[in-house]
Amino acid sequence: MEFGEYVERRRPALMRFATVLTCQAWLAEDLVSDVLGRAFERWERISRLDEPHAYVRRMVVNEYLSWRRRLARTSPRAELEDVGHGDGADERAERDAMIRRLANLPRRQRAAVVLRYYAGLPDAEIAAELGCRVTTVRSQISRALASLRVDLTANPHAYQETR
Repeated sequence: MEFGEYVERRRPALMRFATVLTCQAWLAEDLVSDVLGRAFERWERISRLDEPHAYVRRMVVNEYLSWRRRLARTSPRAELEDVGHGDGADERAERDAMIRRLANLPRRQRAAVVLRYYAGLPDAEIAAELGCRVTTVRSQISRALASLRVDLTANPHAYQETR
């Protein structure tokens, strides 16, 4: 497969994956663009792999983990006022609420949860993507889910407020 064909077919999936991972569309765009730029330089080698998309997805995860460290030191933060949602926006509001909860997780826990529940990868593949053991993946996901449950019990109306 040529690089241009790969980008045309897989960029939307990479963008969705990166958006869920970073919780910010602008950061996902930058992240995917940087990764695809590096993938282009190595495409001859990457395209010969059994799963080139898995390799590029791993590049996105690795770039996200390193961006989070850099971004925490350099980006300004501001609280934005939540705007109301019009009719038919229930799914989007629910997704946004989940992304806000995911944003509060530590970066490795968030990456593990996104790889499991968004990308649908088994523990062994997640461990390979994150460069850790399978037991570490399981504990990261367990801790993340426990944090998400605590978040919902601490504010039981969070889901209803966004609807």
